[in-house]
Formats: sequence, C-alpha cells, structure tokens
Amino acid sequence: MARKKLVKGRWSNGELKLLRKVFPTASTRQVAERLGRTVKSVEIKASKIGLKKSKRYLKTIGRA
Repeated sequence: MARKKLVKGRWSNGELKLLRKVFPTASTRQVAERLGRTVKSVEIKASKIGLKKSKRYLKTIGRA
C-alpha cells in the first residue's frame, strides 16, 4: 500500500478545526493519518493549543 504524503509546515485553519473536533475522542495515530501529519506533530500541536483526550476516550482505552 502506498504511503500518503505527509504535510509539512504551517497548519491551515481547516486542519486546526479538524484537530479540535477529533483529537479528544480518537487515537492520536488516527488523527495523524486523517490529517496526513506525523503522530509527533499532532501531539505537539494539540499540546500547544491545550487539547486533551476526553475522559470517555481515556476510559475506552483503560487509562481513566
């Protein structure tokens, strides 16, 4: 399977909107794949804008 080309550089408003919407309730890997970004870049951006995983999501993975 061909790899999706990763996006580099600045985050668009659309990417930030999607990140805010899906980050709290989806795995970081899934979010990264959906955005075409690395897991690390998603983790860093989410942290910088103050996003956290929801308690419901953390319960589903056994972390809450």
